[in-house]
Amino acid sequence: MESLAQLELLCEKLYNSRDSAERAHAESILKCFSENSDYISQCQYILDNASTPYALMLASSSLLNQVNDRSLSLQLRLDIRNYVINYLATRGPKLQTFVIKSLIQLVCRITKFGWFDDDKFRDIVKEAADFLSLASQDHYFIGLKILYHLVGEMNQANAMPLTLHRKIACSFKDQFLLQIFQISLTSLHQLKSEVPDDFRRDPLSLALRCLSYDFVGCPVDESSEEFGTVQLPASWRPLLQDPSTVQIFFDYYKVNDTCVSKEALECLVRLASVRRSIFVEDPSRTQFLSHLMSGTKEILQTGQGLADHGNYHEFCRLLGRFKVNFQLSELLSIEFYGEWIGLVAEFTTKSLLSWQWASNSVYYLLSLWSRLVTSVPYLKGDTPSMLDETVPKITEGFITSRINSVQASFANDSSDDTLDNVDVLQEQLESLPYLCRFQYQNSSIYIINIMEPLLQAYMERSRLPAPGDANELSVIEGQLTWLVHIIAAILKIRQTIGCSQESQELIDAELAARVLQLINVTDTGVHAQQLYARLSELLGLNDHLVLLNVIVGKIATNLKCYAECEDVIDHTLSLFLELASGYMTGKLLLKLESTKFIIANHSRETFPFLEEYRCARSRTTFYYILGCLIFMEDTPVKFRSFMEPLLQVAVNLEATADAAFRTDVVKYAFIGLMRDLRGIAMATNSRRTYGLLFDWLYPSRMPLLLKAISLYADEPEVTTPLLKFMCEFVLNKAQRLTFDSSSPNGILLFREVSKLIVAYGSRILLLPNGTDIYGSKYKGIWISLAVLSRALCGNYVNFGVFELYGDRALADALDISLKMSLSVPLSDILAFKKLSKAFYGYIEVLFSNHITFVLNLDTNTFVHIVSTLESGLKGLDTGISTQFLLLDLDVVCNLCASAIDSLAAFYFNNITAADGPPSPAALNLARHIGEFPTLFPQILKTLFEIIIFEDAGNQWSLSRPILSLIMISEQMFSNLRAQILASQPVDQQQRLSQCFDKLMTDVATNLEPKNRDKFTQNLTTFRHDFRVKNIQA
Repeated sequence: MESLAQLELLCEKLYNSRDSAERAHAESILKCFSENSDYISQCQYILDNASTPYALMLASSSLLNQVNDRSLSLQLRLDIRNYVINYLATRGPKLQTFVIKSLIQLVCRITKFGWFDDDKFRDIVKEAADFLSLASQDHYFIGLKILYHLVGEMNQANAMPLTLHRKIACSFKDQFLLQIFQISLTSLHQLKSEVPDDFRRDPLSLALRCLSYDFVGCPVDESSEEFGTVQLPASWRPLLQDPSTVQIFFDYYKVNDTCVSKEALECLVRLASVRRSIFVEDPSRTQFLSHLMSGTKEILQTGQGLADHGNYHEFCRLLGRFKVNFQLSELLSIEFYGEWIGLVAEFTTKSLLSWQWASNSVYYLLSLWSRLVTSVPYLKGDTPSMLDETVPKITEGFITSRINSVQASFANDSSDDTLDNVDVLQEQLESLPYLCRFQYQNSSIYIINIMEPLLQAYMERSRLPAPGDANELSVIEGQLTWLVHIIAAILKIRQTIGCSQESQELIDAELAARVLQLINVTDTGVHAQQLYARLSELLGLNDHLVLLNVIVGKIATNLKCYAECEDVIDHTLSLFLELASGYMTGKLLLKLESTKFIIANHSRETFPFLEEYRCARSRTTFYYILGCLIFMEDTPVKFRSFMEPLLQVAVNLEATADAAFRTDVVKYAFIGLMRDLRGIAMATNSRRTYGLLFDWLYPSRMPLLLKAISLYADEPEVTTPLLKFMCEFVLNKAQRLTFDSSSPNGILLFREVSKLIVAYGSRILLLPNGTDIYGSKYKGIWISLAVLSRALCGNYVNFGVFELYGDRALADALDISLKMSLSVPLSDILAFKKLSKAFYGYIEVLFSNHITFVLNLDTNTFVHIVSTLESGLKGLDTGISTQFLLLDLDVVCNLCASAIDSLAAFYFNNITAADGPPSPAALNLARHIGEFPTLFPQILKTLFEIIIFEDAGNQWSLSRPILSLIMISEQMFSNLRAQILASQPVDQQQRLSQCFDKLMTDVATNLEPKNRDKFTQNLTTFRHDFRVKNIQA
């Protein structure tokens, strides 16, 4: 770089140029500052001497990238940290906002990465507080920003192992978070009247970030009640009991700046979501609730700020939290409850009338009212809840608003129709049934009075020779659609509030009759006598079979007439599946003529959706339903008759020459056959039904599968349904794969599986990687591994037979499957959850049932496989938390733990505690461990870190490999114990050492089930005591 001026010019181009080539050129020249640690001193020189903010931004962002690499020495990181703090103190007020933000982000990142490296890093909270004490207002706000970004940095994992992140986040929470929240409250009080509105947002944002902290290791998902409680520590109790804490946020809501008022409401939402148990006594909880209700009552009375959509939405969320976190009796105990509930009812009614503006917000209001009415039966005392007067108006308001919305949508030519969005529709209707059934008689009359004229108008239009005004007809159809959805939502639940069970059934019949009447026009639970009597009077449906036949007839009509509408097919099959899944309803279905027609005519000619490729997935569901019905009768004759159309397809495919097999017609016919067979295989839940399908397939049809996978190995469109069928076919659920003791079928089935896996694997490994590597390779690989895993652990094959008789089926399958597994980089295994679960499931089966195969591998391959198990244990550390659900992580962790336990137990039983000479497999294992002596200690360390520092819900699974590893070598355990204790504060080491002493109490030197259970109990106690003493420290 010739001069600082030239660098500043390049920085200007990097951040401001609209020419992408010019920006790329500048970036290529300047990237050395981010990649080479030798340029750190030059970054400091730029910060000291540059005059443009873009050059300062380059220096700051480059230092941040250097820190992210985590390769800098401790002293260098301390030097950078101290320099940036001093730089902000001396030059911060004169810097551009984006430069200040970048520098603060830099110092916060350094602080987090060095949190346990040196106590000096933890001085940042004190140093930020020092900024607040300086006379300059600019310094004050820089101090608030440092704290704001520090809390945010501590609350997200970034490029850091999750175990370490949780450790740091927990330490920061215990030591500093309450202090920072107190600073935010103090600042809110100080700045309440001293600064312009836009300056008040900084302390408010800091308070919100503190209340949004991940207190328990699971980020708050506010859309779910299960995780919607803010788990504040008990040390925060005095602040919540102080009335000024809640009041300051209501005061800030009155600020004219909508950004400030919205954040104030967000803080109140979180305060209203604080766990109930934080209040030890009921009076303190009642006082807290009273403050919240008083503040919301004032907003309801004045309407201040509710014209802003953001404020309006957050206020609805705040009202919705009242019944989530407080009981109806507690609300009634507040002296102004009557006035408050009246204002909330009026606000809800107005919100429903303004459906276009408040459509995303009324969900929270309806949720509040539904929870209120469901609490009425549990209410004690004589205090009136006033729900009898308010709820009917809200119910009628919602129904009216939905009906009017259809007309308004057509008038405004709106393309955003709620009826087209299933998720939004279900969300809006989730709470309505409880409100309707609260005063069911009145609600049903209101619905019928709306629906009758619409039905009449629709029937009159259907009789006209010409369609007439299309828009008018569409409006009527839209309004009837809303009413059908509303009635369906009501009939879906059972509730006895407000009227008897008998009267509810009569009302159910009234509503259901209107829907069935509509079905008759469009298509030219517990059986109660009152219901069918009323349906008989209204529609002539005097028996449950007649009613069921109408429903199944409608299902058949939809499947025949709506082949091009995927949503209709999916919803229709969903209803059909629900009916067929029950034992009694399934038996009833078999008596119906409409069901017999579907079973006897399941061809593409009768049901055109079977030919639609977009409905290909629906074929599996369709044949699963038919399979369930066919197997209820369990007669071979009917099964063979039912399979005749599929047999014809298979015969035609078998007769097709290889040269013509790759045509589209043949390809789609084969794909459809695989999807159909998979559905039927899913329906086989007994030894007899599975035997019917097995005899149909083997041996005649198996060559077709091998032919297809050999010719179409490069087309996932074909191999995926084939492999998924096999994955289902080899699954021994409900012990359906139980053959006679003299039957070779289990061995024969595995030989066919081996042929398919080898044929597919040997070809897929030769294919080049495409742009979509998951779709082209990984998906087929993980399904293949799942097929083999299920076959290996199905307990229907004696695998010793293969080696005994020189059959290569098992060896070839294991060899090609291992090659497929090793062809996938570990990063990709951890990045795709289905691939990860299948891979670790396969490895677990190998270690549990075929460990000799693993031990006979070369040392490097063996160590690589074991290392992947350790990576699976701490899978979150590799960044897969963005894709994995917590359940998936537990599954993978359990699989890895089981595999490690099998390996360690084999070592203990065959080497450590072996009596006789070691087997060849044991010698191989000893050789592997001898070449990599740190393998077992590292895994044991990882397991203890998970137990101690993570909120693992699978302690039972983790305890198994821990005990097995401890049994291998007491010295290994002693070394790890010393290492863990050395990392703890000196004054706590003695007490924590006692935790380790208790861990092995009454634990013998064996791996018997009773001994394992004892160790698991000790480990649970150890984890609890270790954590408690750490927190106390």
